[in-house]
Amino acid sequence: MLDVAGDGSEARRREVDGSGSSAGGPRALLGEDELRAIEANHQGGITAVQIVEVFTSRGVKFSEASFRKYVQQGLLPRSRRVGRKGKHRGSLGVYPAKTVRRINAVKQWMADGFTIEQIQGQFLLYTDLVEGIEEGLSELCDRLTADLAQPQHASERKQLTKELVELRGDSDRLVGRAHDLARRVATPETPGSHSGAAGSAEELL
Repeated sequence: MLDVAGDGSEARRREVDGSGSSAGGPRALLGEDELRAIEANHQGGITAVQIVEVFTSRGVKFSEASFRKYVQQGLLPRSRRVGRKGKHRGSLGVYPAKTVRRINAVKQWMADGFTIEQIQGQFLLYTDLVEGIEEGLSELCDRLTADLAQPQHASERKQLTKELVELRGDSDRLVGRAHDLARRVATPETPGSHSGAAGSAEELL
């Protein structure tokens, strides 16, 4: 089991395994603290097996077959191949750590009654754009951090480091506001259905 639970995880686990769910079904899956911990612990990527375990270990229904369906529907970011340690061990497919967050959100939207088409066409369009901004800002800050170690910045390194810390904080706040605004703008007034979509959504749940 991945040790990524944050404070209040036991209560949240009761919510998603049915013992603490509301009449309309579970209203929460993984909490923000848990998602941040997973992303911090798997910055180099996370395998499909580990992703499935994240949910099943918390009593959330999710299987490798479900994971493959998410991939087929284009609901998840692309994987990449990384070499295994040791000779002749080949490579392993890993996904960005944000994949867990994406599945968490998609399952919640579907539980709320939104169709795959709505999620693909409205929610994920904005999500991809905001995540692109987040990744770009993160890469920028990482490069600035690396360059600050160069000798020519010795005299002003302290001030530049302070400004870089402030930039990271501003970036986090900007991305948070963008995610929140996108969520509010992209959400249809009421969940709807399209021909053939309901069954697929139920399978993905």
